[in-house]
Amino acid sequence: MSLLIAGLVLFLGVHLVPAFAGGRAALVQRWGEGRYKGIFTLISFAGLALIIAGYASAAPGPRLFAPSQTAIAIAPYAITLSLVLFAAANMRTHVRQVVRHPMLLGLAIWAAVHLLANGDTRGTLLFASFLVYAAIDFASVVHRGAVRAFVPTARHDAIAVTAGLIAALVFMALHRPLFGVAVVRWGVGG
Repeated sequence: MSLLIAGLVLFLGVHLVPAFAGGRAALVQRWGEGRYKGIFTLISFAGLALIIAGYASAAPGPRLFAPSQTAIAIAPYAITLSLVLFAAANMRTHVRQVVRHPMLLGLAIWAAVHLLANGDTRGTLLFASFLVYAAIDFASVVHRGAVRAFVPTARHDAIAVTAGLIAALVFMALHRPLFGVAVVRWGVGG
């Protein structure tokens, strides 16, 4: 479990730097934009690798609560929505214009559904951490007014929806071999 915790601290910690007033600006001023992005990327990848290795190697631990059957039932639909929101986050989409912060909303949906569908210690630690991060970062971006103006296009909406649907189908199909749990009957090893 210590690898998982270390990965969460690294990955979420580096992603919270911009949430603190002047955190990112001070580091960019000290290191320069390119070096800041390089260090940010390296720490992110190291944290993600530790999260994956830590989750895979940690025992599930004691059950903290019973998995929600509702969360399990809606998971394929909720995660599809999350992946569409992820895809829409960095494109000039109407979705992004309306939702304002689609990546954080998608992350919150992903984390909440997985949190409620699991209930073991390992899953609760992982998914609750991402849910708390999404809430903190959302409060920060709203407070900072971190929204860029752009003109949305229907083409980008179509790309986001298509990319999100394809990613969702791939994750559903491969969820069992990748994560040990079949989420759809038609998945690989389901």
